[in-house]
Amino acid sequence: MVPITLPQRLILIRHGETEWNREGRLQGAQDIPLNALGRTQAAEAAERLKALAPDFAAFDYVASPMERARETMDILRGQLQLEPGAYRIDGRLRELTFGDWEGFTWREIRKSEREQAQMRERDKWGFVPPGGESYRMLAERIRPVLEELQRETVIVSHGGIARAVLALVGAVSSQKAALVDIWQGKILVVSGNQADWL
Repeated sequence: MVPITLPQRLILIRHGETEWNREGRLQGAQDIPLNALGRTQAAEAAERLKALAPDFAAFDYVASPMERARETMDILRGQLQLEPGAYRIDGRLRELTFGDWEGFTWREIRKSEREQAQMRERDKWGFVPPGGESYRMLAERIRPVLEELQRETVIVSHGGIARAVLALVGAVSSQKAALVDIWQGKILVVSGNQADWL
């Protein structure tokens, strides 16, 4: 994979926690709202952004169309006293789809679909869940989003998106990207091929 060189700093924020996150359920394409902790995490991300970049009002803001990402963006912008709703929605930033596995925990999947789960463990980047998509497919979907960035941008999206970005900019290998923990309430600052949590 040829790494993308971003022209400007990119700030990635994973949506706050949902009840399905708390329960360890695969959400993927399911539109699950934030829980109380998730709303707190969204506000914490705003404070981190404010401390990192006093010129945050000049950034471009883009969100996944999924409710948990839009709610996180709305809370973030409210905390920053930015105009509500004055951000872009990009459908390409929706979460990795787990297909038939959505709604189940990994424990349940390992028990009911043992062979498939083992195949995924051997190749998390390339494995396609039944009716779903792989991280490789996700990276192809979001590559154009990164190539279109013109200025410093805040993207509120999902764990899968952040992993794909890390691989696309060359911060980590694709195989390692699929294993990276993506934290809620923190911000991931991507500059060149470096990525740091704040």
